[in-house]
Amino acid sequence: MKHLTPTRFAVSLILLATFLLATVIFSLGMGPSPIGPGEVWHALFSEGAGSPVADIVRGIRLPRTLLAALVGACLACAGVIFQALLRNPLADPFILGVSGGAALGAIAMLSFGSTLGLGYAAVPPAAFAGSLLTLLLLFLVAGRGSRVSATGLLLTGVVFNAFASAAIVFLASLSDMLEGSRIFVWLVGNLSAARLDVAPWLAIFLGVGLSCAFISARGLNVLALGEETAEQLGVSTESQRRVLLVAGSLMVGAAVSVSGLIGFVGLIIPHALRLVLGPDHRLLVPASALAGAAFLVVCDTVARTLLGGRELPVGAITALLGGPVFLLLLRRGQQSWTTPGAGIR
Repeated sequence: MKHLTPTRFAVSLILLATFLLATVIFSLGMGPSPIGPGEVWHALFSEGAGSPVADIVRGIRLPRTLLAALVGACLACAGVIFQALLRNPLADPFILGVSGGAALGAIAMLSFGSTLGLGYAAVPPAAFAGSLLTLLLLFLVAGRGSRVSATGLLLTGVVFNAFASAAIVFLASLSDMLEGSRIFVWLVGNLSAARLDVAPWLAIFLGVGLSCAFISARGLNVLALGEETAEQLGVSTESQRRVLLVAGSLMVGAAVSVSGLIGFVGLIIPHALRLVLGPDHRLLVPASALAGAAFLVVCDTVARTLLGGRELPVGAITALLGGPVFLLLLRRGQQSWTTPGAGIR
């Protein structure tokens, strides 16, 4: 057990923040016209508007990189929350079907919102409602109290994802050919249509969800030991669940409404950080946000540069990386998940 000290907390987050900054600079420099790190920095903070380099960095690459970081932070932090609530290491928003529920809500609003006089501003609330409803159904199906088995999670997630996919295909078939093709591209996770004007509200949703999770970090540590133990230690499990359900669903809904379905970020990042930093959620929550942001920035950079002129969906890159990790965790499913215990105060 790795004890959390103020020094270790600060050093860990500073290192992760530095790594995130490095990945952002790297991403802004990658593309058909490569730009060096020094030029990127100068274009961001010194060079005036109208310069070709500044136009490329600020106008073309920065919106996409910024949104990739925000989406990655949302998904990774939501993964930490769901794994703690369900006490299961396979509890990823994508695998559980929560992302699919958010996608269904968003696409339903895109399909019917215009007839109701609603614009794009109604899409994030619809995605949030879809993710929250899916998560509530998951708790109803999986039951409460004891730890949910990996098999139960997988089966429930398969059912939810199948239903969401079928409903989305139905909605896409009702759309015209152009809109239908956009829906299918969006479903595999895509940031090519990133707009800088959506970054502020996405950052607000991330800030609210991250704050709720960080404030509840001690409760998450105790909840990971089991509901009975948590209640004996004076933690109100029901109120913690409500707050964290809303926080996790808010972040997933916001992320999916921007990027579509991007899987496995909430699976890979929390597990990698637990191995390095330990299971204390006081550090794990903010660290996951930083690491998730850096991870998706790198994945999106690979997606848009790997094939030269053609672009891969970022969801395909995360799936290629996350699939083997998921199978490894499933193979080890009979082993107990490491939970916080003595030494966490």
